[in-house]
Amino acid sequence: MATLELNGITKAYGKKIAIQNFSARFENGIYGLLGPNGAGKSTLINIIAGVLKSDSGSIFLNGNDIRRFKNSYYDHIGFMPQHPSFYANFTAMEIMKYMAALNNVKDNKRICELLSFVNLISEKDRIVGGFSGGMKQRLAIASALINNPEVLILDEPTAGLDPKERVRFRNIISQISNDRIIIFATHIASDVELIADKIILIDSGELVDIGTAMEICEGLKGKVWQLIAENNRELSEYKKALNITSVINNGRYEIKCICDNPPSPDAIQVAAGLDDVFLYRFSDKG
Repeated sequence: MATLELNGITKAYGKKIAIQNFSARFENGIYGLLGPNGAGKSTLINIIAGVLKSDSGSIFLNGNDIRRFKNSYYDHIGFMPQHPSFYANFTAMEIMKYMAALNNVKDNKRICELLSFVNLISEKDRIVGGFSGGMKQRLAIASALINNPEVLILDEPTAGLDPKERVRFRNIISQISNDRIIIFATHIASDVELIADKIILIDSGELVDIGTAMEICEGLKGKVWQLIAENNRELSEYKKALNITSVINNGRYEIKCICDNPPSPDAIQVAAGLDDVFLYRFSDKG
């Protein structure tokens, strides 16, 4: 089983602190790194991936300080950036062979297995410039897996994908999580709520909370309510007074909101979801 430990990671850009004394321990499974834009997610995962150096703190992979690995550390890491780019005139097979060469992987069978796994084997001879966004993301995950990494890092991998491709991508991630650490950075709570073994909330570069989705949502127990607004005037009044997380228009307005006490006599207490937690914790961060 792989282990990854972060101890007191700190990173600043001039006077701006991007990551502040961040510590966490990872084992095999999926970790949803969840926070608003600008929370420090990309900086943190770039440090884990070895793309950036922290100003202080240490990282241990399987009990060994990664500084001792030097360049061989990258043999253990798979990294999918937020906006993966490929040579547009290469085919999918040529891209995979190129990535295999960069990682000193000489097994062509593995290339075909990975293209089959992400459902691109029938497109292997097609020019990547003609791929849809979802197909490019699937090719990117296949590329990141070429060296069979112990730690797979994904930076906003579902951004810009349609709902069907997002579900497909989440299913791919779920299937490969048993024998590796997967760190899935996102600001879309629904992308990790169903598949992550643990959620890590991050804001202003600091660890806010860590736990299962159920444990994270438990913090809002008794504070999430559903009520009805009969018309636009009532809806407007509720919006002024309440921390509303969703509104559904079914002729009347079904409102979901967060507050300590019942917002109206007919309000019904409901279970909190990760979206509610996100909006409650980060509502002032856009």
